[in-house]
Amino acid sequence: MTRLPISLSIVPAHLLLDIVIVYCQPILTMEKEPLLGELPREATKSKTRSLITAIRLLAFTFAASFAGCYFLTGFWPLDYVVYSPAERVLIRNPLIDGHNDLLILMRVLYGNHIYDPEFTDKMENGGLGGQVDIPRMNKGKVGGAFWSAFVPCPANGSDFSDAAYAPYVKTTLEQIDLFNRLSEMYPRYFSPAGDSAAAHRAFASHKLISPMGIEGLHQIGNSISTLRLYHKLGVRYATLTWNCHNAYADAALVSNSDNQTVVAPPLWGGVSPAGKKLIQEMNRLGMLVDLSHVSQNTMAHVFGHGEDGWQGSIAPPIFSHSSAYSICPHPRNVPDHILPYVKAARGIVMINANPDFISCRASNSSSGLPEFVPETSNIQQVVKHIKYIGDMIGYDYVGIGTDFDGIESTPKGFEDVSKFPDLVTEMLKQGISEHDAGKVVGRNILRVWADADAVATWMQRKGVLPLEDEVKHPWE
Repeated sequence: MTRLPISLSIVPAHLLLDIVIVYCQPILTMEKEPLLGELPREATKSKTRSLITAIRLLAFTFAASFAGCYFLTGFWPLDYVVYSPAERVLIRNPLIDGHNDLLILMRVLYGNHIYDPEFTDKMENGGLGGQVDIPRMNKGKVGGAFWSAFVPCPANGSDFSDAAYAPYVKTTLEQIDLFNRLSEMYPRYFSPAGDSAAAHRAFASHKLISPMGIEGLHQIGNSISTLRLYHKLGVRYATLTWNCHNAYADAALVSNSDNQTVVAPPLWGGVSPAGKKLIQEMNRLGMLVDLSHVSQNTMAHVFGHGEDGWQGSIAPPIFSHSSAYSICPHPRNVPDHILPYVKAARGIVMINANPDFISCRASNSSSGLPEFVPETSNIQQVVKHIKYIGDMIGYDYVGIGTDFDGIESTPKGFEDVSKFPDLVTEMLKQGISEHDAGKVVGRNILRVWADADAVATWMQRKGVLPLEDEVKHPWE
């Protein structure tokens, strides 16, 4: 970007001239400046007031111009710059990553101890490990993320009992608390979750839009009450499954008896009866329904295309971190027959940066999983997925959900959050317009979020009551 000098010409010259003429003419046109004692007292006061008014208006005009420049660009006029097209996209539109795993990395590396100088130094100055820290987010012009309070599935993924799930609820609460403490530690950067309107205000205030997500309904411990509690604590989407089935929906992948990840055999054939009620409660709360990690039958079911006639989610579902199946035939990706459902529901597919999900080909593996293709694991391939979905169903229905800090490797050229400007540059290079790029980086997910908020408001005004758990007697 090119730094330019700037003068007070930020205020139009004709405006300055008008101000001088209107407010100073009585003084400027005097034939002779009389002695102060020769002027009538009221005339002296009048001319003094004119001067003061002119000075005040000039000061206000300059201040408003400078403040307006700062509000629009985040920079004072003396630091005015000419931005590249990619930078322009990221300044005008909040880049919102649909899935960031910073929290689980902090648990692994630091045991959630964020007041340790070893953590704070690396978080604030760089080198945290993984793909995220404050300097890299600043460099990448990150506008926000859905921060995942991820907790893996139980070792026995087929045990849906309360006892099996209880430790995972505890761990989820620890991760939610971790992010809330992190936000309190860095209030200059992180904003409270709020709703979609609050997200717009956060972006205008140059703060990170910061909702959380959970990744699999095993994390609620079979409790709708727990789901509501998570929402109150800042969780704004719930992925229906991780790599295990649960009481509510079928997953795309599970672990077999040899602890190998394989394509999952169906359990419910999509969404269970309990899952249908839970999705209605998510709609009532304004919590986004996330379909990353679910089976294709579950995808279709949530969009209202199951075999039982269920209408599906009222609010638009999302795929927080998935890619195009036709390019990389991985069960975690979205197949072509689902994409029209995404468009019809006004949902979104947020493209993943996991090399396994962007660069692969079909194989004969016993796991049912495709073969990784390292040659095309690069930033160009990520954009290829964006373009594929955008060209097929429209650029209103595609976004970015990297999975950064939850992946062991990254595509070449897209190694961490600092590379988002490079991603946008590649989008523009491959023919995506600046307008569409702005929608992809963040405007689309804000629109989906606003739609979910509107559905929640409508349901609550309509009198739809909260879903209640079937609980046991306390002394049973």
